[in-house]
Amino acid sequence: MSSAAPAIRTRITSLFGCKYPIVLPGMSWISDPTLVAAVSNAGGVGILATGPLNENETRDAINVIRSRTNKPFGIGATLLMPGATENAKVAIEEQVPILNISLGKGDWIAERVHDYGGKVLSTVTNARHAQSALESGADALMLTGHEAAAHGGDVTSLVLIPCISKRFPEVPLVAAGGFADGRGLAAAISLGADAVAMGSRFAITQESGLAQRVKEIVSNSDIDGGSTESDTLYGKHFDGIPARVLKSDESLRLNSKRASLPLVISRAFAAARKMNIPLYKVIPGLLTQFDKMYIIAQFGAATESLMKATVDGNVEEGVQFIGQSQGLIGDIPTVEELIQRIVFDAVECSKLSYDTFSPGEQ
Repeated sequence: MSSAAPAIRTRITSLFGCKYPIVLPGMSWISDPTLVAAVSNAGGVGILATGPLNENETRDAINVIRSRTNKPFGIGATLLMPGATENAKVAIEEQVPILNISLGKGDWIAERVHDYGGKVLSTVTNARHAQSALESGADALMLTGHEAAAHGGDVTSLVLIPCISKRFPEVPLVAAGGFADGRGLAAAISLGADAVAMGSRFAITQESGLAQRVKEIVSNSDIDGGSTESDTLYGKHFDGIPARVLKSDESLRLNSKRASLPLVISRAFAAARKMNIPLYKVIPGLLTQFDKMYIIAQFGAATESLMKATVDGNVEEGVQFIGQSQGLIGDIPTVEELIQRIVFDAVECSKLSYDTFSPGEQ
């Protein structure tokens, strides 16, 4: 490509101050400072995953990102999980431009972020979640469809995007789940979105921290022996929340049945010890908020399996989050190459659509 792809103007690019409506979502052990800065420098918006980080590590990561780019970026905070509130407070202290929050009430975050001119992007999976997020002060919504890696909702992006766009027409939307190329970007905008998030696609780039072996497995698009759109598994027993992962013997085993009550209690106590939470505080939670404690216990237990695959490349003993868009992935480009390709292809696809629907001789 001899020249850079043209800038695309949407409500998201205007809100976040980026060149292209393409977002890197926060993915644990993958969306690190290197990948975040690469995406932001290439014209998109990178979001740092803070799930594996403590407060000091989050602050250090923010400083590293700022040393590598002067473009807008964000941090992610899954508020249900231990440590997320503390990491969000660090991001606010550091005046990070964008906070992407999920699984929790973020009104206090929105108030403090808006004080310094930052923006809040709330991740949701349905209209009720969207309404609650907006009432809590969200500036934009990330809509996670059923196709997505990890914790996508029950509704596919094809239906979710126009439903939320129709119900909340004034709200900028980022579509996530099933997007990995220019055709997807053009389609998402046609459906009512203002940008796309491409987690699985950005995970399979040269700058990504994902284990090289997993990159090679996912980018092998052969029908026989490769990774196709059908080679994922969506289940509710792996980490406590319905999640999509790479299909393997191990992921099938871990999703086969719900953990027993004694095992959940044991995992809850183990998680409490790791977080230095007194056990007497855990017992009331098990009695009054078992579903929430179940999620936390299972999520903590899943961490080891996730790290085996994501960090070590061991998919025989570990489990890898991946979306159905892996069927669209066939190479391991640089982030810059990928974003330029996506934008050029989206522009061409939009031109073809315009020609198709333009009046004239058939």
